[in-house]
Order: sequence, then structure tokens, then C-alpha cells
Amino acid sequence: MTLFTNFLRSLLLTIVFSFVAPMFLVGGLLLLLSLTGHIPGLQGATEEPLTQIMHFLATFGSGSSLQGLFVISLTCGFVGALFDIYAYYRCQILRIDS
Repeated sequence: MTLFTNFLRSLLLTIVFSFVAPMFLVGGLLLLLSLTGHIPGLQGATEEPLTQIMHFLATFGSGSSLQGLFVISLTCGFVGALFDIYAYYRCQILRIDS
């Protein structure tokens, strides 16, 4: 029973971290670009990447950048869960073979 609870705990943590990581990555990139936009002489250089990132996110979110970020984060969380399940399965197979 403790093996199953350890698996569920690992799976839950993997899903949460895999969901939050793209949000922090994209959010940090947007924050960095917006902060560098306040530096004189860099306003034009940071405006175009910001709009391109927002258009990219809007593509996945049916016109909404925030929904696009959630879709990408959900996808990463799902892939992280699949990877954790695969790693658990491989661990069980290697334990049986030993």
C-alpha cells in the first residue's frame, strides 16, 4: 500500500511542477522583456518579441494569451505525468527482473 501512495505522491508532484514550470518560464520571459523595455534605447527592441510571444500564446488559446498559456501548461503537466508513469513502470520491471 505504501508503494501505491508513494507513486501517487510522485505523480501529483510531477504534474504540479510540470504545470507550473512553463508558467514561470513564459511569465519570467515576459517580465524580463517588459522590464528591459523601460531602459532607454531598448523600447523598440523589446516591443516586437513581446507581441510575438503574445500572438504565439493566443494561437493556442483561441485568441486569448492567458488561455494559450494554460493549454501549454496543461500539456506539459500531462507529458510530465506520462513520463512519471513510464519511469515507475520501468522501475517495477527492473525490480522484478532482479
